[in-house]
Amino acid sequence: MKAVIQAGGAGTRLVSVTKDLPKPMVDIGGKPILQWQLESLKRSGILEAMIIVSSKSTAIQDYFGNGERLGMKISYYVEDTPLGTGGAFAYVASKIQEDFIFLLGDLMLDVSWERMIAFHNELKGMITAYVHPNSHPEDSDILILGDDGLVRNILPKKEPRDFFYKNLVLAGAYIISSSLLETFEDIDEPFKMDFEKEILIPTIVCEGVYGYVCSEYIKDCGTPSRYYSVIHDLETGVIAAKNLKNPQKAIFLDRDGVINVFGDYVRTADQFVLMNGVAEAIKMINQSGYLAIVITNQPIVARGDTTMAELHNIHNKMETLLGQSGAYLDAVYFCPHHPDKGFDGEVPELKIDCECRKPKIGMLLKAKERFNIDLSASWFVGDHYRDIQTGMNAGCQTVHLTCGDPNYVGRFTEAKPDYVCKDLMEAVSLILSKKE
Repeated sequence: MKAVIQAGGAGTRLVSVTKDLPKPMVDIGGKPILQWQLESLKRSGILEAMIIVSSKSTAIQDYFGNGERLGMKISYYVEDTPLGTGGAFAYVASKIQEDFIFLLGDLMLDVSWERMIAFHNELKGMITAYVHPNSHPEDSDILILGDDGLVRNILPKKEPRDFFYKNLVLAGAYIISSSLLETFEDIDEPFKMDFEKEILIPTIVCEGVYGYVCSEYIKDCGTPSRYYSVIHDLETGVIAAKNLKNPQKAIFLDRDGVINVFGDYVRTADQFVLMNGVAEAIKMINQSGYLAIVITNQPIVARGDTTMAELHNIHNKMETLLGQSGAYLDAVYFCPHHPDKGFDGEVPELKIDCECRKPKIGMLLKAKERFNIDLSASWFVGDHYRDIQTGMNAGCQTVHLTCGDPNYVGRFTEAKPDYVCKDLMEAVSLILSKKE
């Protein structure tokens, strides 16, 4: 597979940081952003790249040449006039007859591209978009993603959102199918085109875009604050550590009584109330290098007390409220099953003895596979000894919170937490104090 990097034409600059250098040449830890991208691609065996550059500057060509210095083969397409983020696709169509990775040139990243390529090859979409949660969804375009991974819609940041949504945003990295380029083959001359508005969104309408949800590091350096954030993440080792080739650490969180106020079953989004201090605690997890992953039993679906659609709405409210405070969850896993039958209105196909219902560890094993998690280096935080037993079964360290279920032992009398804390903030502070 090859890569195409959009590094010119837009003319945007980071003047206060770079003294008017093109953003792809901004220095990060002694190397241009663009070099970090190329080295990440090379580590995944991608050795050919085409870089789209502006005719107003030869800085990129002068620095990288033909790529021999990096052990790669680099070619260029020079835009005599700015063509936007997608205008060069007509030229690319005449030069590339295979699927390729498309990157925006101002991204600092460290990605195991093999995983994204495998996802793309399995689903065979026209575009696979790298998507992830972020800490500022209010000023980002939000993706609506189906359970099958298909991107259903984009919610522009400028439009009002009077509903709850899952915190997933575009990262600026894509895999483009060669079949998409066929639409450009009859274009004689490239013309100005916005990739998102004129290529991505029409392909979403045609149900041709899938979202690859991942936790690896991708961040644009388009503002001074983000630039200095990237510098900090590089110096503290966060960027390299988040590559999924490395074992990850997670803080697994029960939901009811840990994130939202404990009470009767939460059957509707209106009943979901975020506990005080939870957003700040999860923000601390986000900044620590740990993954923040919810693991929750929700038998109310099997019992017929709520629908799967409303459960998703409840979780969307959780993510919306957290996002409004600058926090995010890397994943939410739930078990909708229940082994006991005989409830009025129950859903028969969900009344099973499954492998995901806590204290079984099926949900944790799914997270382990998806994120390459070292369970022995991870923690489980819950308000019931069922959660503690789950963590013990998975080989995690455990924290019991006293702010939730007052009848926290139940039948799990043999479960013994490693630590006891009053709430999630105290638990996260404890865990991070023990971080190596």
